[in-house]
Amino acid sequence: MSVRHLHQADLARRWNISPRTLERWRWLGQGPRFLKIGGRVAYRLEDIEAYEAAQLRTSSSAVSDARNAA
Repeated sequence: MSVRHLHQADLARRWNISPRTLERWRWLGQGPRFLKIGGRVAYRLEDIEAYEAAQLRTSSSAVSDARNAA
């Protein structure tokens, strides 16, 4: 079984955002799940895709189920 990982710079390019945004999200406990191994951060592709799926909206006023449950 092969698990694909992306580093912070790879994910930042994928989403066209700043790597610092990902750093801030980790500090705030937001964004996709991540691994920290030996001081390096990696994101599993399956966690990235799950996070992306959770962000799908049908309108700009739609709120995710996680927010509705809070």
